[in-house]
Amino acid sequence: MRRRVALCALTATLGSAGTASAEPQWNVGALTGVCGRGADGSYWQDTCWYNGVRGDVLFGRSRYSDVSAGPFASITSAGFDDVRLGGGATLLLPVTQYLPLGLSLGGYARQEDDWDPGVSGWLFFGSRSYNFHSSYGIAAGLLLGVEHDLRDPGHNAIVVGVQIDGLVLALPFLFTYEWLRGNPDEDD
Repeated sequence: MRRRVALCALTATLGSAGTASAEPQWNVGALTGVCGRGADGSYWQDTCWYNGVRGDVLFGRSRYSDVSAGPFASITSAGFDDVRLGGGATLLLPVTQYLPLGLSLGGYARQEDDWDPGVSGWLFFGSRSYNFHSSYGIAAGLLLGVEHDLRDPGHNAIVVGVQIDGLVLALPFLFTYEWLRGNPDEDD
């Protein structure tokens, strides 16, 4: 008898569960900051500017306080001396409702003379909105990154910078375009 009651309770619980409605949220932003490059086992011999573009897609989030994860891809440069193509996985952890902590681990290929593989780790702390009306989520915050070359293990980079949302950077151009275009309903 107890088994039947337990089986009925389990069936009712599983049968009445609602469907999950978490939609993927994507973001593209510019990265900029100071980079310390090191060689021969040193972490900071040379200081340069670090710039790039990064995009990601996060799954499993249906509100601000949800944990989410997904892939990221980036194109960056340290001191405009190289090109770094990167990618990996991001885990977004809600520290507060509006300021989550993002942890990204992945790899990259650095092209200076030849392509050199490497591993990277990034820490993001800032605003990462959840958009209830669209799949694009605005993100802006502080970044701390470490990159380690696998071909030349003594070659490292430490990055301290910011991520600026791509939409924020595009808005002045969109406003200017709309202003120059004028109102299509006005008669000339």
